[in-house]
Amino acid sequence: MDVVLIDYARDPLEKLYGAYRTCYSAKAPREVWDDIKSGTIAHEKVRAFVAERLKTGHVSPLEQVVFWFGLSGVSRALSHQLVRHRIGISFEQQSQRYVKYKDASLEYVTPETWAAAGKSAEYEKLMVEITRVYEDALKAGIPAEDARFILPNATPTNFQIMVNFAELLHIGDLRLCTRAQWEIRKLVAKMRTEVVRNIPEIGGFIQPKCGERRLGYCDEDLKSWEACPLGKVRPHKAQVLEAFKQFRRGGVVDLTDEHMQQAEDFREPIVKLGVPPAAAST
Repeated sequence: MDVVLIDYARDPLEKLYGAYRTCYSAKAPREVWDDIKSGTIAHEKVRAFVAERLKTGHVSPLEQVVFWFGLSGVSRALSHQLVRHRIGISFEQQSQRYVKYKDASLEYVTPETWAAAGKSAEYEKLMVEITRVYEDALKAGIPAEDARFILPNATPTNFQIMVNFAELLHIGDLRLCTRAQWEIRKLVAKMRTEVVRNIPEIGGFIQPKCGERRLGYCDEDLKSWEACPLGKVRPHKAQVLEAFKQFRRGGVVDLTDEHMQQAEDFREPIVKLGVPPAAAST
């Protein structure tokens, strides 16, 4: 699998600043951008302003920052999942009609679970046979668009995609979750790494939905949360709702800095809404 960030919208922080300022300022966009280009607004102020706006959940300005990625060596199984993301994203995918695979280019994607189950030899034998029949079909004059009917989900494919930041965050919400299949989780993690490397100020916001910069809690079913390693440090939605119910009943008090420091010291999950009065008194 290979992932490369081909390009991204020039001056993404300034783009976000301009979009947010247009929403929250009496200034016209021309005036906002005159301030940006003249240096009247320092880069540090732009960065700090954008960081604060990103915390608010105001999503629409994020659509004005766009990324282009090159993705290769992923399976058709993954591609069928990826193209289900449809809003704010554009795909160009390697064609199986016009590209005739050769033996060397059919390096099928192999899940590690086959080796763990002791079935690697059977998997490889089947892939070799599929490759042989596919190549024989092409030699017999069967069009590539018809020969491809025998190719499996393991067949490798390549993409160039364009995606805006709002959709990229949504993709991270779902595909970085441990419930996502390993291959697409690995792909999105690599995409995140590319963004963090190039634009660290916003790349860190690409997280699974339970991340502290996203929902902050797990909204999957309880069994999935219990099985997830992040369940040890992220609350489940049921816990959040229970804390809210306690709050409505007067059963919690506001957290103090001391409580938060205790949570940090012991690395224990804590609902930031509050703690029971008994705990607060101790």
